This record gives sequence, C-alpha cells and structure tokens, in this order.
Amino acid sequence: MESVIVIGAGLAGSEAAWQLAQRGIPVELREMKPAKMTPAHHSPWFGELVCSNSLRSDQLENAVGLLKEELRRMGSLILSCADAHRVEAGGALAVDRHGFARAVTEKVRSHPLITVAEGEVTALPESGNVIVASGPLTSDALAEAIKDFFPESHYLNFFDAAAPLVTFESVDMESAFFASRYDKGTPDYINCPMTEEEYDAFWTELCAAQEAEVHGFEDKSVFEGCMPVEVMARRGKQTLCYGPLKPRGLRDPRTGKEPFAVVQLRRDNADGTIYNLVGFQTHLKWPEQKRVFSMIPALKNAEFVRYGVMHRNTYLDSPRLLDRYYRVKKEPRICFAGQITGVEGYVESTASGFLAAVELARRLEGKPPVDFPQETATGALALYISNGSVADFQPMNINFGLIPPLGYRVKGKRNKNAELSRRALEVLDTLDM
Repeated sequence: MESVIVIGAGLAGSEAAWQLAQRGIPVELREMKPAKMTPAHHSPWFGELVCSNSLRSDQLENAVGLLKEELRRMGSLILSCADAHRVEAGGALAVDRHGFARAVTEKVRSHPLITVAEGEVTALPESGNVIVASGPLTSDALAEAIKDFFPESHYLNFFDAAAPLVTFESVDMESAFFASRYDKGTPDYINCPMTEEEYDAFWTELCAAQEAEVHGFEDKSVFEGCMPVEVMARRGKQTLCYGPLKPRGLRDPRTGKEPFAVVQLRRDNADGTIYNLVGFQTHLKWPEQKRVFSMIPALKNAEFVRYGVMHRNTYLDSPRLLDRYYRVKKEPRICFAGQITGVEGYVESTASGFLAAVELARRLEGKPPVDFPQETATGALALYISNGSVADFQPMNINFGLIPPLGYRVKGKRNKNAELSRRALEVLDTLDM
C-alpha cells in the first residue's frame, strides 16, 4: 500500500501518523525540525508544547475534559503520553513538557510503519493521500502553496483577530433586549444597555486593563487590520459611544429611550447558543477580559467560551473548504488537521488529527466513515469547523455551546455539563471504530 504523507509532527500530525500506522497504513511523516525551526520552537522533539504545559481541565464538567476522555477511550497517542508524564496541577492535566515530547517522538519514530523524512515541505504533494498538519506557524513557502491551492478566494488567514464569545444561556436577558438598529429587518441582536455611570466605570477599567504580551514571532501587522477595543477606548471617553457601543436607533423597551451606550451581541452559530461581542476585538489578557467585560450589566454572569485574541495564526476558512472529516471538499485525497483548520488548543488539535486519520484509514480500507455525532465533543468540533452557516469563521476551543442541549432540565450548571458528558460517552461507546 502507498504511504500516506503527513506534513508536520506537532500534536495533530503525530496523532494522525500514529492512528494511521496502528490501522496498518504506512506513513511518511514529514517534519522540518530540526533542519528548520520556527521562532516559537526550541527542541527537535515531536509534539512540542510551545506555550503552556497544561492541556486544561480534566473534569467531565468541562468540555475539554470530555474531549480528553473521548480521546483516551479511543486510544489517543497524545493523551496516553500526556497521562504518563502528568505533573500536579489540581483538576487540570499538565505535563512535563520535555518528557512528554520525548515520549511522543520515541513512540512515533519506533513504529515500524512510520518513516520520518526531515526537511521543509514547500509544496502540497501532487498525488496520493495527504494530511496537512503544519500548524499556526506554517512556513512561508508552504503557506503560499496552500493559498495557491485555494485560488477561488482569500481563504487563508494569517492572523486571528477575534472578539470574545459567550453562551446565550449565560446572558442576563432581564438586563438586555433583542432588537436591530432602527427596527430594520428582524431583531437579531442582543442589546446590552449601559447607563452613563455604568459606562464610565467600564471605560475606566477598560483603559487601565493589562494587555497580553506580543510574541517575538509576531509583528505589528497583526494589529493593523482592526483596532483593539481598548486602544479605541483610550482615544477618548466618548469614542466607543460613536463606534461599537453607539446607542443610535436602539430603544430600551424598559425605559422607552435610547440608552447611554449599548454593547451588541451577534449570533455566532445557527443554533443560537453562542454570541459574539460585536466590535470587541481585543489584546487584553484573558483574566482581564473576564473582569472588565463582566462589568457590562447583561454579562455580569457571562460564560466566555472563547476570549478575544489577536495573534499570528495561519488558519483556513474551513466551513467553505473542509467537510466533517477534515477533507478538502474539492479534492478529498487531501485532509487538514490541527490549528490550521481553525480548532484552537492542544487537545482540539489532537482530536482533529485523530478524526482525519481514522476516516482516511477507513476509506483506504473500503469501510464507511464513522460519523461522530454532535453529541460527542469530537463530533461537535468537526461539525463546527465544517458548518457552512458560520459566516465569519474564527478559531474555536471545544465548549458545551457546540453540543446540542439535553432536552430536559438539570439543576445546576456543573450537573448539566456532567450529564452532557455522560450522554456523549454513552454515544461514543456505540460507534464502530
């Protein structure tokens, strides 16, 4: 059998290579390290964790905890190495990053069906089956090749400038109202009004909030495309009121008047479970976003499923390009996996590599695909990145907002999330893999 080419030996690429090989499919794993390094990488090991050493919560009341448990049950290489090199971190799964990366590398390199080819890949292979898992810091040459592969539009983004996302159920609708400006069209926006006193307090804290550090491999061009909301605020006390927080044409039904300022939330998915803060692209640290944006009365108890980010991040407009198996719609022999698909996070990247590899292996074996349902975290993530109803696609962590509701009430958020996880794992156990 002809080898599948996997490009990139990060978390997604290593997972994909392993899953293919475990199913009897020979793999040629192409990795540019150590011959060529990115500014963010420092070791020759596969699966190098560039930022945090934490794979986040290990609790089933958290969506990423559910995703990890699904991967464990399905035989994930990355999760087995992470569990073997765990360090104390309370309820989170944190690892000895060097021990973890060495373990991933040794497992992959020692597999009899995996051949490692070192050196930079500068073009997409013209034939054969390929999984591209080159990551958010894809080399310039390969990024250009991918861009040329999708000539129909500007579907390759080179930076991520996204506003925070909150769950609909966490918005205090007693302090908000549905409306469109000047009542034009349907009332699609959630409007979060603020009094002058509330706005003054919010503006003061927004101007003083701490910004995230700019990494050495990023440059100011990341921030030229759209102005962070905190920078706009510092230009003057009333600037936001003439920009993203302008109240014109919005009447608060509780008072019958225009509020002093209004934060608008726009639906982010077809199900209406997730909303984004319109015009709130930001470079604030995540705890600062939680602190300051929760000062908006309707968001005082908001559940943030994604914080605003502004950083270098090469990713596809996947809903237009990929299917639920991470395959290119126009040329299914090519799959993408990892952060380049718009999944955000270590575990999410791993899950995408796992699913892409499993589906490719089944296709090569003449078997039908495994259609991971939306009730599972693995399926919900794949269905999000391939959902054509998501118009303004932005990278996303797994969260319970992507998973269908239970259809019945469960008292308490943690209990509800635990029940969603229980259902997901029951569904997972019925799948033929």
